Amino acid sequence: MPGNLMGEIISLTAADGHVLDAYGVMPASRPVGGLVVVQEVFGVNRHIREVCDRFAAAGYAVVAPSLFDRVRRDVDLDYDSTGLAAGRALRMEVGWEAPLLDVEAAIVSLTDHGKVGIIGHCWGGSVTWLAATRLTVAAAVCYYGGQIVEFKDERAKCPVMMHFGEKDPYIPTEDIAVICQALPEAKIFRYPASHGFNCDRRDDFDSESARLAGGRTLDFLAEHLN
Repeated sequence: MPGNLMGEIISLTAADGHVLDAYGVMPASRPVGGLVVVQEVFGVNRHIREVCDRFAAAGYAVVAPSLFDRVRRDVDLDYDSTGLAAGRALRMEVGWEAPLLDVEAAIVSLTDHGKVGIIGHCWGGSVTWLAATRLTVAAAVCYYGGQIVEFKDERAKCPVMMHFGEKDPYIPTEDIAVICQALPEAKIFRYPASHGFNCDRRDDFDSESARLAGGRTLDFLAEHLN
């Protein structure tokens, strides 16, 4: 974990009364803003916690809600075919509406720290897009959200940035083209990489694409949250 930051498991309560766990971590000094990190289908695992730690090191108060708690608690799946199948099944079971209630609870928990943004990866990237269109956040960053195309007709209430891999086997290039055409106001970037290129625990990790996307993301968040 960067520096002397110490993350912890906290409890959130959604508007419908559901109580869920979340990973929370504070920066070493006064936060420059709040940030919700939305998980992949693999749960709030070590990678997602490390993502939170990195953003906390950059000055943000960060919360990653456990969106699968509604159907199964303590989900931490491996990056293999078995983990992917289990994660997809859980994703289908929780649907779209309930996770947004849990994301909203995470947003509310951060409002004392200034403007709140949201960032999500994979399934979380699609949830992040819906949060940008349906909830109140100051900025949203979506990494390779495969279902964004299904909700392309919704309109964001805040500035949005998206990152996609040009070699992604799960998100057709045609879908990315449709998203670009439907959402000209969004900042959309493509990289010579596959799905999950930002995760250094996956075989598809691409360090240069991750570095470039990460820099763009930090600049974008600083512009809209600080």
